Amino acid sequence: MPAPPVVRLAVVDDHPLFVRGLELLLPATTDGRAEVVGSTGDASAAASLVGRCLPDLALVDLHMPPPGGIRAVAAIRRTTPRVRVVAMSGAEDPAPALEALRAGAEAFLPKTAEPEELLPPLLAVLDGWAVLPGHLLRALLRPGRAAPVDLDDEERAMLQAIAAGRSTVEIAERMHVSERTIKRMTAALLRKLRVSTRAEAAALAGHAGLLGD
Repeated sequence: MPAPPVVRLAVVDDHPLFVRGLELLLPATTDGRAEVVGSTGDASAAASLVGRCLPDLALVDLHMPPPGGIRAVAAIRRTTPRVRVVAMSGAEDPAPALEALRAGAEAFLPKTAEPEELLPPLLAVLDGWAVLPGHLLRALLRPGRAAPVDLDDEERAMLQAIAAGRSTVEIAERMHVSERTIKRMTAALLRKLRVSTRAEAAALAGHAGLLGD
């Protein structure tokens, strides 16, 4: 049986000890299934770094000197849209994390997580899941958020599948269409809902009572 593919990570963080810790511990704690292939402590260089090393995922610390982590997330998404972005923070305030999701981050993870705890959520992000801690999901679902616009049956099915955390492949199989079609439909749905990420779409689905039992 072939070995599972290695998850290649770029790290955007201005704390050298944190970055070095990931470089040393991720390969050791994941049996070589995750490795850091590039890093920078300069938020303005984030997009350039990701463009050079083309990782599977970019881990971005939200609390960095100007231009800051939020702009780094947006720049990475704009220049290398196929690279998934995971926002990270050591703070409890959900506001920066919500901004990062709106800027295009696919997930948020606390920096307090141990290296051996990172591989499952990183693999889930690569599979199309939106990974959020409970307190952040509750913030997204707080009362007062706008309800989704009118959706047809196909769009409602898509939104429910996204909210359930189904991958592009799974949705394509369930709807009997190609993965390319699902990607196009997902992009159109996000535009219609006026959100930028699957996480926000899932939050809208929950707020509108579309998640079922």
